[in-house]
Amino acid sequence: MNTPSGAEGARRLIVGPFNRVEGDLEVRLEVADGAVRAAFVNSPLFRGFERILEGRDPADALVIAPRICGICSVSQSQAAALALAGLQGIGPTQNGRIATNLLVATENVADHLTHFHLFFMPDFARAAYAGRPWFAEAEARFKAGKGTSARRLMAARATLMHILGLLAGRWPHTLAIQPGGVTRRAEPRDQMRLLATLGAVRAALEAHLYGAPLERVAELAAREELEAWRATGPAGDFRLFLEIAADLGLERIGRAYDRFLSFGAYPGDDGPLYPAGTYAERRPGRLDPAAIAEDHTFARMEDRAVPHHPFAGSTIPDGLDETGYTWCKAPRLAGLPFETGALARQVIDGQPLLRAMVGAGGGSVFARVVARLVETARTLIAMEGWVRALEPNAPWCTPGTHPQAGRAVGLTEAARGALGHWVEIAGGRISRYQIIAPTTWNFSPRDAAGVPGPLEAALVGAAVLPGETTPLSVQHIVRSFDPCMVCTVH
Repeated sequence: MNTPSGAEGARRLIVGPFNRVEGDLEVRLEVADGAVRAAFVNSPLFRGFERILEGRDPADALVIAPRICGICSVSQSQAAALALAGLQGIGPTQNGRIATNLLVATENVADHLTHFHLFFMPDFARAAYAGRPWFAEAEARFKAGKGTSARRLMAARATLMHILGLLAGRWPHTLAIQPGGVTRRAEPRDQMRLLATLGAVRAALEAHLYGAPLERVAELAAREELEAWRATGPAGDFRLFLEIAADLGLERIGRAYDRFLSFGAYPGDDGPLYPAGTYAERRPGRLDPAAIAEDHTFARMEDRAVPHHPFAGSTIPDGLDETGYTWCKAPRLAGLPFETGALARQVIDGQPLLRAMVGAGGGSVFARVVARLVETARTLIAMEGWVRALEPNAPWCTPGTHPQAGRAVGLTEAARGALGHWVEIAGGRISRYQIIAPTTWNFSPRDAAGVPGPLEAALVGAAVLPGETTPLSVQHIVRSFDPCMVCTVH
């Protein structure tokens, strides 16, 4: 394997496979003077879903594409449905749009809660932190298999998932989301059940995660408010996290390029709840999907000569490869790497606290976790309004037919960030299908110019203590992106 060289005189450290990650992940670190000098992120599993879809009826995308992942299948369903809707030239009914928002939001909020309680916080219950003043509480709340907060989370998450049962019939891999809306209508009694479900989840989060109303979290606007919450705020998992973050300096690690993108989430009459766009150099910008291209230089793929827009892209493994170090391609926007996720959505939307945090310290581990917790509160509040806006007697789905030829794109936001499906059909069959998932953006390799992907850049400078084989700082940074590796390579 002929990969770019790291720092001269650095020792090599292979970290992985990571646990608590969906799929397989390996990171090669070049370490010198007690810190990471260069990182190379490897997604070691090729899956081939894009190739599986070629030659099939376009409607098969609604069945096959969601099976890319078992934890964000609803987002994959929505992206596929949006692409097919573009081919058909239709849009969803108002009820269909609202119901789809509820389904996607349910999955995204569930992912945020799972990430915080089961993937991220258990690292602070490790024996390595036993001397810290907050350790006993962190161990009691988050120790793997024993933590009280984890048990409460699983109960609240199970309650939240009732929404998927009421509106979609099953999870994962539902067929409820269609190009023109959804397949199942909600009756007035279902609205009451949905509101009761959201009320129960709200009560659980307000009692244990936040210790305060969702509105108070959603309205956080300044870094000083976080400091006040840490010092004198209500007891709960959020306050404990703020204490840990301050003690360990999580706002000083994990910074990448401070370039963010979002495809926009949860459409409404007046635009999406979280708009599409970019944020770079402390300025918002317009998203141009035509400027997206994938670089194969260090991916184990053919067609390395030039970057490809997804409509001209390919996913052909290179059996004679001697250059690539991962199966993941390198997506770029206007030739540059961008970070995506909850932090990107909130910064692009102009949420004042997250704008202030990025302005002061960039996209750190601390900022990414706070963004998920703020977004959880904001999204749950929006979900309550969406349920009340449903009109049971109005249409739920618009019928449509596929053309014999055409192409379209479906852009949405999964919990981990920007998700796009690009589909082209010829002779009534799929001739090309390309997918760029959030972790493809965040865990991309170097491109032809040698520029590292966001995680590779974020790991530079991470501390490696004597004797560490899986450095804690590296684990915190990796988990702050909440990787879903099975979505990364198709």
